[in-house]
Amino acid sequence: MSGTTFLGKEILLQPIGFVETDAVGDEVREKSRLSRIVLRRDLQDALMGIEDFSHLFVLFWLSEISSDHREWLKVYPRGRRDLPLVGVFATRTKFRPNPIGLTLVKLIRVNGNVLVVRGLDAFDKTPILDIKPFDPWDTAAEAKVPVWWMKLQEERMAKRKERKTNTD
Repeated sequence: MSGTTFLGKEILLQPIGFVETDAVGDEVREKSRLSRIVLRRDLQDALMGIEDFSHLFVLFWLSEISSDHREWLKVYPRGRRDLPLVGVFATRTKFRPNPIGLTLVKLIRVNGNVLVVRGLDAFDKTPILDIKPFDPWDTAAEAKVPVWWMKLQEERMAKRKERKTNTD
């Protein structure tokens, strides 16, 4: 990754590790899937105490996003034209000026410099930028979302209910 200048200062990010997963394509979205985050060995001490947390935020570089996609400023949520066109910062799209991914994962175990996590939606060899523990401060009781987001949530819940019905 190259540096960027902002207000006379260069911003340079160095990956702290990478993802190991056998998931390909849409399989990375399966929340039940396990992945490994392999940190650089020189950062292993930075993991001390992390096993006391059940969930972590993982920030990663979406390395497969082309420079053309980084210029998009508006998108249809989930690529669906039945939803309103909105700015990329109003969505969780991967197409953004700085393609940084953010996912809340469940920490399964720590083994040296390796974290085994559930629910990481990143591809194999994706560079990891940072890891932060989840805590109750990260919850907003008064959170508000747009109507189109509620429509997507209702569809997700209906699919989940249908899958449960079909497996019972």
